[in-house]
Amino acid sequence: MLVLSRKKNESIVINNDIVITVVEIRGDKVRLGIAAPKDVPVHRQEVYDAIHGAKAPAVTNGGPPDETDGTG
Repeated sequence: MLVLSRKKNESIVINNDIVITVVEIRGDKVRLGIAAPKDVPVHRQEVYDAIHGAKAPAVTNGGPPDETDGTG
């Protein structure tokens, strides 16, 4: 995970066409503005989980290869 520090009104750019701007910082809450192409879905994590079901289990290192991906 990349961790960046930003101040109010500062932004980050993802893939040349997604801009995330810190709009407001109030106590322990940060408001973000997101400008993305209309074909890029943007959801809060809890909404994404509701749409796509529960989170996938974490990948563990050292386990057997996944036999369904053609590598095992």
